[in-house]
Amino acid sequence: MTYTDPNDPNRPTVVVDPAPVYTETTETVVVRESNTGWWIAGILGGLVLIAVMFILFNRQAPQTDDQILAAEVAAAEAEARALEAAAAGQIAGAQASVEVARADAARAEAEARAAQARVAEPVVIEREVPVVVQTPTPAPSTGGTAVVTPTTPQG
Repeated sequence: MTYTDPNDPNRPTVVVDPAPVYTETTETVVVRESNTGWWIAGILGGLVLIAVMFILFNRQAPQTDDQILAAEVAAAEAEARALEAAAAGQIAGAQASVEVARADAARAEAEARAAQARVAEPVVIEREVPVVVQTPTPAPSTGGTAVVTPTTPQG
């Protein structure tokens, strides 16, 4: 195996000039005539004409005073029901707020009791207890001496 040092100043340098590259681009533009815009305009015009005819031929008879009066009464009743529902919603919201306040008060009271219990002085009850002295009884003997060796089964 041979080793060639790339930084050796005595090494010959070979320079290769690349051949010039030529590219050619061809553009082709195709223009086609289309009638799509005219078709869309014609369809939209037809739809507008049908809508105008529908509006003209479906006019309702003019409303009488009785119909206008009945409509006003119905609108007033609907407004009254809406105001009643809004008031009921406000009452329910107020009741919910009261319940939340009660729950907060109960929690605060429980925390206060717990803190008071932690701070209170401990109660020490002293009383005299009579002392009974008993003499220990010796353990019964089996008559022999117990010998413990490393090979004795433990169990």
